[in-house]
This record gives sequence, structure tokens and C-alpha cells, in this order.
Amino acid sequence: MEQALNVIHPTASIGAGATIGAFSVVGERVSIGEACVIGSGVVIHAGSRVGRGTRIDDHAVIGKTPLRGPRSAITRDAAAPAVAEIGDGCLIGTSAVIYAGAKIGEHVLVADFASIREATTIGPETVIGRNVTVENRTTIGARCKIETNAYVTALSTIGDDCFVAPEVTFTNDDYLGRTEKRFEHHGGPTLEAGARIGANSTILPGRRVARDGLVAAGAVVTRDVPARTVVMGVPAEVHGPVPEEELLENQ
Repeated sequence: MEQALNVIHPTASIGAGATIGAFSVVGERVSIGEACVIGSGVVIHAGSRVGRGTRIDDHAVIGKTPLRGPRSAITRDAAAPAVAEIGDGCLIGTSAVIYAGAKIGEHVLVADFASIREATTIGPETVIGRNVTVENRTTIGARCKIETNAYVTALSTIGDDCFVAPEVTFTNDDYLGRTEKRFEHHGGPTLEAGARIGANSTILPGRRVARDGLVAAGAVVTRDVPARTVVMGVPAEVHGPVPEEELLENQ
């Protein structure tokens, strides 16, 4: 570890066997676990915690302070400073940004250019693909796959073992930013365990895809999707049952 090329706060704790590349910044009270590999140009903000054996690639930012514009509808001013928490054995890609207040479970992959906002929780062994955006106050369960360029809006809930294909869009505002009434109804979609969403689908605010529900590629989900049911089309309509061999219980 070349100390001369880095800025490492004296209160930071760096575990045995951890390595840090050139031109990285490690803030005060940061904790980096044993055998971590931190790339070059990485910024780890104050108080962030990185578990054992985690790899953080070049130019990633951990613990970024949220921005709040004067017309922000969902972002809140934090009552107390929050920190980013990254579990053991994670992989954080190049130029990924993980905000203060995000909690990442063990063995999670956050791919290149992904963004994980504050007050978000991601369960163990989940994959967050390249250039995915996960907005604030969202919960994602264990063993999920959120594929390239998917957009997970604020206030969303994704259960365990879900699949979200590339270019999927979640939404949380039925009023499209107009009228004060929208603040009474803000809410992202909910995916129950084993739900699967096909590429380029759009899920409207507050809609629920029940356990093992399947949304076909390109669908627009305007109503709740029943359990073990395939929907497709614009707007999405029931097409039939999910095949038995594809159900979560049979995997």
C-alpha cells in the first residue's frame, strides 16, 4: 500500500492484508476489513464500513452524501449522519456509487457504474447489474438479479429470488409530478418472492407482482399481477399460469 499517493485519515481502521491502490481517499472512522482489495482513485467517505474480503474497483465512491434539490419529492434531509455498510465478500465495480445510509449484504455484486441510493437495503448474494439505478428507501431481498440498465424507483420493495431483466422501469408517481395530492400516493412497485420481470417492461406505481408472477418482455403493468401467473401486453393482461417446473418451490 503506497501511503504517499493516498489520503488516509488517521482514525481509519484498515484490516490485515488489505491493499489500497494509488490516489484513493479513506475518510475518518472508516473501517476496512481484512484482505480487502481497494482499487485506485476510490473514495470512501467518513464512517463507511467495508466487510472482510470485499473488492472495490477503481473510481468507486462509498458513502456519498445525498443531494436534495428544492423540489425533491422523496429525498429527505437526514436527521442524523448515516453511513454506508458493505458486507463481507462483496464485489463493487468501477465507478459504482453507494450512498451513505445504504446497507449491502454479504457476497453482493454491484457492477460498474451502478448507483445505490441512501436508506436502501440489499440482501445477500444479490446481483446489481451494470448501470443499474436503485433509488432511495428501497428494499431488495436475497439472491436477486437486477440486470443492466434497470431502473428501480424510490419506495420499491423486491422480495427474495426475484429477477428484473435489462431496461425494466419501476415508477412511483401516478400524478407525474403534478398536484399536491401525489404526496398521498407515492409508492413504488412490490415484487413478492420469485417474481420475474421481462426486458423493457414498465411497472406502474404501487402495483404488486405476487409470488412467482411473471411479466413478459415489453409489458406495461397497470394492475396487480396474481401469483404464479404470466401477464403480457400493453396494458398487461393475464396470459396463463407459470409452468410448474419454473416455480420457485421446484428449483
